[in-house]
Amino acid sequence: MVLDHEVFPVNVPALSRLSHSAGGVAATGFFALLLTLGSPPVGAEESSAEVIQGWIGQLGAEQFAERESASRSLAAAGPAALGPLAEAARGGDLEVASRAIDVIRGYLDPPAAAGEGAGEGEGKGQETGEQPAADAPVEPSLESSFRDVALALEAERLLETLAEGPPGPVPQIAATALEFHQLGMHEAAQDRLQALGAKINDNYLSMASGKRGLEAVIDTRWKGSPEDLRLLPRLRNLRHIGIHGLKIDAQTLALLGRLRSLENIQLYGTGVSDEAVAALAARFPNAEIDVRKGGKLGVGGQRIVGPCQITQVVAGSAADRAGLQIGDVVLSMDGMAVKNFEGLTEYVGRHGPGESIEVEIERAVAGKVPQRFTATVTLDGWD
Repeated sequence: MVLDHEVFPVNVPALSRLSHSAGGVAATGFFALLLTLGSPPVGAEESSAEVIQGWIGQLGAEQFAERESASRSLAAAGPAALGPLAEAARGGDLEVASRAIDVIRGYLDPPAAAGEGAGEGEGKGQETGEQPAADAPVEPSLESSFRDVALALEAERLLETLAEGPPGPVPQIAATALEFHQLGMHEAAQDRLQALGAKINDNYLSMASGKRGLEAVIDTRWKGSPEDLRLLPRLRNLRHIGIHGLKIDAQTLALLGRLRSLENIQLYGTGVSDEAVAALAARFPNAEIDVRKGGKLGVGGQRIVGPCQITQVVAGSAADRAGLQIGDVVLSMDGMAVKNFEGLTEYVGRHGPGESIEVEIERAVAGKVPQRFTATVTLDGWD
C-alpha cells in the first residue's frame, strides 16, 4: 500500500560511453598519481599567477619528468593554484585533467597541526604545567593550520563542482577523488544531517533491487542550508533520497548525481525544472524518479489494480476534511476519468499545495444502489 505514490518515468536518450582506451588511460594515470603525490607541504609559499600558469602548461608536457615536476610545484603553490587547476581540469586533455584533479585532491587533507604526535622532548610546556600568557601572539603553526583547513574546504568545493558537471571522464575522476576523501566521513555526516532535521533510516529495503541500504528524507523540518546538503554524498550506500516541500536549486539537484547507489528519488514540491530532472535521469537511467508539484491528498490505495478504490485515509488530511472514506471509488478528478490509483497520484502530482480538485466519488451503501457525488478537495503540502 502506498500514499499518493506515483513514479514519473523520464525517457532520456542513453548517453554515449567513453572508449575503453580513453577511460583506461585516464583511470590508470589518476591512480598512479595517487601513489606519487602527497599533500602540499606546510608553509608552502604562494607563487605568482604567471609561474603557476607555466606549471599548468607543463602538466601536458611530453617528458614524464616535466609533468611530475610541474605537479609537485603546483602541489606546493598554495591557494593561488586551485582556480587555475580547476580550469585546467576542464580543458579537455585527460592527462592534464587527471593531474590537475589529483593536485587539488592533495589539498583535501591538511597537515597535522604542530604538536600533534610530538615525540620525546616536545610539548614540554604542557608537561611542566606552564601556560602561555593570555596576550601571547598566536603561534605561526596555528595560523598555518587555519589556512590549511580553509584551503582544504576550497579544494573540496572545487572537486564537487567538477564532479557535478555533465557526464564524462572529468566528473568521474573528480567524483572518485572525492570518494577517497569522504570514505571515512560517513558517520559524522549522518550525525550532522540528522541533527539538522533529516530523517535517516539505515535499514531501507529497495523494492527495485531487493538490496538494503540507507534512506534519507529531508522535508520542511530541515534546519540546515543548501550548503549542508553537500554532506549527502558522504553517506555510504544511500539507496533512497526524498526531498519533500523544500525548494532546491539546480546546483543542489546536481549534487544528487554523485550519489551513485541511488535507486529511488522523490522530489515533492521542490520547484525543480523539467530540464534539471532530465539531467538527473541521465545519471540514473535505472532509478525511479518521482516528481510532484507538492500537493498531497492523503489517501492510500493499490497502485496498478483498478478501479481506484481508497484503502486508507490519513486522519486530518485533505481527503479526510473533504469527507472521503475507506472503500470510496474515485471515478474522476476535475472531469477526467481515473482508472486506478496510479492515475490518481499522477493527477494529484500535477498540483501544488492549496490548489483545489473536484473529485467524483462512488460510495457503496449496504442494500442500496451506490451513491455518486462530487467533493471539492483542497490539497495539503508534503511535510
